[in-house]
Amino acid sequence: MILKINQSDTTDMEALKSSKSVAGAAVPNGDDPECKTITNGLRTIDIDNLRSSPRLNREDMLPAMVESYRSLLSDVGEDPCRQGLLKTPERAAKAFLFFTKGYEQTLEEVLNDAIFDENHDEMVVVKDIEMFSMCEHHLVPFIGKVSIGYLPNGKVLGLSKLARIVEIYSRRLQVQERLTKQIALAVCEAVEPHGVGVVVEATHMCMVMRGVQKINAKTVTSAMLGGFRDDSKTREEFLTFVRTP
Repeated sequence: MILKINQSDTTDMEALKSSKSVAGAAVPNGDDPECKTITNGLRTIDIDNLRSSPRLNREDMLPAMVESYRSLLSDVGEDPCRQGLLKTPERAAKAFLFFTKGYEQTLEEVLNDAIFDENHDEMVVVKDIEMFSMCEHHLVPFIGKVSIGYLPNGKVLGLSKLARIVEIYSRRLQVQERLTKQIALAVCEAVEPHGVGVVVEATHMCMVMRGVQKINAKTVTSAMLGGFRDDSKTREEFLTFVRTP
């Protein structure tokens, strides 16, 4: 038995493999004239040239980010030179680099050969993996947990690597729907299982701190591939594991 995925999943997997990052940020759409350059406080970066350049060290962007945060403080009416805010731009810039450190990581680097031949054909589930990510629409956090299950196909993945896969894709600017799918596709690429299931439950600060301000609302998304999509019993077994305390 082999994992069968539909055409849209195949397209998503190819995008996952070929995606590029520049100085830790996703490359803007080149078809949009406004996305041909990135301008910040220190320099203008030509996106067309960066597409063919090696990945830059994200730390090189720190001075420009510090200046951007300092300008932001002034724009909201604060004095960035007062004692309590003197080092805030640098702290905030470093924090944002940490929040988005997933752009610096690749699946191959994180897996680090922790894939093992094993004659195990029953479901493997790691549940309630803590997840912290940043909403790409408002740049505020969404926080929750991820549960991953897969049906091995002669290979198993080191358990901690499932948590590290979550880290790769959650430590980026995200929407929860895409994050869920990316995690599932990454597990598929890693061990080529018979099936993969991923469930993400999160609270979005963009709904809590602003807008509708609903503090108890939770968003649940799922991605089911292969046997988890095609076989209702397999899917229900996985969801039972996820729901059981």
